[in-house]
Amino acid sequence: MLGWAQPRHRALVERARMTAFPPDAPLGRLIAAPMRPGRLTWIGLRPARHAEMTTPDEAQLIAQTGVAGDRYRTTRNGARQVTLIAVEDLAAIAAFLGRDSVAPELLRRNLVTSGINLAALKAQRFRIGNATLEASGDCAPCSKMEETFGLGGYNAVRGRGGITARILESGTVRIGDPVERV
Repeated sequence: MLGWAQPRHRALVERARMTAFPPDAPLGRLIAAPMRPGRLTWIGLRPARHAEMTTPDEAQLIAQTGVAGDRYRTTRNGARQVTLIAVEDLAAIAAFLGRDSVAPELLRRNLVTSGINLAALKAQRFRIGNATLEASGDCAPCSKMEETFGLGGYNAVRGRGGITARILESGTVRIGDPVERV
């Protein structure tokens, strides 16, 4: 192997190691392969239970805690410090519901991205703005989706609810920031 390619190879091997597939297996190499960065397109904060969401242009992500100004903050380094959903998934949910669009506030997620498959970030670290996060799981729909969208709302969101993440390094995120795996 050429000397210049070794650091890149080590990074690919490390990413594959974080998956359930051996790094030298074909699927392990594909999972660890480079991916196109996305963009942050929307920020939403839930100041209180059932309160209307606020939509600032920037937010502070606080390591091991959550999003400043959002009611879901943890003192135990929980898995759901921030929630993300892709604009592409919002479009799919709208299509499943027979609607033209679905506003992100209705799903009450913190961040909306575009151009990146959030499912590909499973167990991966990624950066938005100067904050570093790690995907911690799927953001499954709750029973309120039937209330919000009507009959079939829960099933429309299944598999499309986005991801949850832990905040590893505090930082500011702004609309337009790139979303990149690190």
